[in-house]
Amino acid sequence: MNMARNDLFVAILVAIVWGVNFVPIKMGLQSLDPFAFTFLRFFFSAFPAVFFIKRPKNISWLVLIIYGMLFGCGLWWTVFYAIHNGLAAGMASLFMQFSAFFTIGLSYLVLKEKVNVIQVIGSLIALFGLCLMIAVTDGSSTVIGIGLVLLAAMVWAVCNIIVKIKQPSDMLAFMIWISLFSLPAIFVMTIAVKGVEPFTTLPQTMDGKAWFSVLFQAYIITILSYIIWNNLLKRYPATSVVPLALLVPIAGISSTYLFFDEAIGLYKGIAMLIILLGLAIFMNAHRFRPSR
Repeated sequence: MNMARNDLFVAILVAIVWGVNFVPIKMGLQSLDPFAFTFLRFFFSAFPAVFFIKRPKNISWLVLIIYGMLFGCGLWWTVFYAIHNGLAAGMASLFMQFSAFFTIGLSYLVLKEKVNVIQVIGSLIALFGLCLMIAVTDGSSTVIGIGLVLLAAMVWAVCNIIVKIKQPSDMLAFMIWISLFSLPAIFVMTIAVKGVEPFTTLPQTMDGKAWFSVLFQAYIITILSYIIWNNLLKRYPATSVVPLALLVPIAGISSTYLFFDEAIGLYKGIAMLIILLGLAIFMNAHRFRPSR
């Protein structure tokens, strides 16, 4: 199924926002502990809205709990734990984009969504571009850190499949309630790794930049952008939506160039063009079908 032009535009816009999101994240982490940052993100995604918005009627408590733990702890807490274990934040954001390929594979195996030869070719080209970008990106990496981020990318893929299968009727309520159920797991895991210090130091670390970053993560990223993204997953095959997430590192690199004057470099620019070429081939695969 081909995406409507307006929906395609919105999906691209979401991917760009996720990429630009690296800027407010970087601002927030200048003041906040990354684990406390994650907890606050989901705290404000849930409160006070959870007191006023009922849970989605067609989603069971069990699904909300499982999805909340996967999305909040299995995905985002794990990414920051990977950074805590020595993986550079920029490298983590790049490895996370393997979730697009994991989702395509799970969609094929679980949902029986069709993938044609042209889409495979486009995916392989984009994958090559992503690997090239990882190879030329400066930043430390560890085996444990890379493994954790790849695990988080797989969890994101599983979350995409859950949305496809369960089809939440009210996506706003869904995101609010899964945020609520992510909090206990994030809290417990943070205490296990770093103790209470990330929380006890919050009164001293919550400056203006931290507040802006946390609220941006809560309302623009967690609530608004994922409402749009998940509704697109409900409406279209996952194989039509998730490859657009590969625009995230391109938008991220471009935004850090604009806001922090970080150089892009020749090879990184080539990698960006290769990813765009792969995406263009994938999204236009229907145009290559032979006429009958």
